[in-house]
Amino acid sequence: MSQERTVSFKSSPITLVGPELKVGDSAPDFTLNKNLLETSSLKDFAGKVKLVSVVPSIDTGVCDAQTRRFNEEASKLGENVAILTVSADLPFAQARWCAAAGVDRVFLLSDYKENSFGKDYGVFIKEFHLDMRAIFVIDTNDRIAYIEVLNEMTEHPNYEAAIEAVKNLL
Repeated sequence: MSQERTVSFKSSPITLVGPELKVGDSAPDFTLNKNLLETSSLKDFAGKVKLVSVVPSIDTGVCDAQTRRFNEEASKLGENVAILTVSADLPFAQARWCAAAGVDRVFLLSDYKENSFGKDYGVFIKEFHLDMRAIFVIDTNDRIAYIEVLNEMTEHPNYEAAIEAVKNLL
């Protein structure tokens, strides 16, 4: 039985599927695509603080700005931090966008195959088969230290609070 809750897209209700994770919970493992053949999991970032920036589609204005912002922050946070951007975009689209945007410090990972990340992290949008805009900061022991799941899909996350949560773990 899946859990559901309602958020909005341009003030219209949309349904998120999956658990409502809390600070202190163990971060669910994931298998996301780096490209069509290679995958990545939580274990690939072992020993690092992880900032997971979830965006509905890299080809929209807010998602573009969110990913660029965290790419800029990545160099300031150092080698002990991994910044991941997760979307349901195809890996081809993610690679094209990164090349065009000059984004090279963020790991773009795709949830397109089964939307399992979205469902396990409680951010899968039932109506669109995309993942809701959210931020998860995960500590070196794979515990969730910070969560922001936006109530309105078109709004920006609180970048400063997410970066502060990362810094507090270093």
